[in-house]
Amino acid sequence: MKSALPDVPVRSVESAPVASRDLLKAAGSKFGFVPNLLGMFANAPALLEGYLTLAGIFDKTSLSPTERQVVLLAVSFENGCEYCMAAHSAIAGMQKVDQGVISALRDGGSIADARLEALRSFAAEVVRTRGWPSPETVSRFTGAGYTPAQALEVVLGVGVKTLSNYANHLAATPLDAAFAPVKWSMPGCGCGTASCGSR
Repeated sequence: MKSALPDVPVRSVESAPVASRDLLKAAGSKFGFVPNLLGMFANAPALLEGYLTLAGIFDKTSLSPTERQVVLLAVSFENGCEYCMAAHSAIAGMQKVDQGVISALRDGGSIADARLEALRSFAAEVVRTRGWPSPETVSRFTGAGYTPAQALEVVLGVGVKTLSNYANHLAATPLDAAFAPVKWSMPGCGCGTASCGSR
């Protein structure tokens, strides 16, 4: 994928703006390495801080770790983000999310578990409709046991991934070696580039 912006380097702790360095150091300690996404965000310290803060808050919602990954992968699929689909496939695997669930999310298909499918469908439709999901989709979501408060938590997840998906598209963030085994491209796209517009 070619960058829409010129010269968006992936920063190291040493080359990052001063305001980003402590955040990158903390991320490196947490993950064992600094993901290229965060190194790219480091060019804009406010974006890096905002993303890490929102992602941390999303982790504190009432949604389970599996449910959070369902939301993040569903949103990234709808936005065609190659980087985030690979990264969250790897993260979901590390969090012991069922492989069938991960595969369905990577394919843009239905999840066998009815409750998780209601969540996936709701999150995806929130993205596609810019926040106007159909009454039927909302009914399936609430019928699966989710609350109005959790619908708003899904919106938080949409916000988190909108930041990373859109920035990745603009910067053409290179995929980390750690995520290469689960590299992703949009199903059905012959060119292998999710953002080509063939959807």
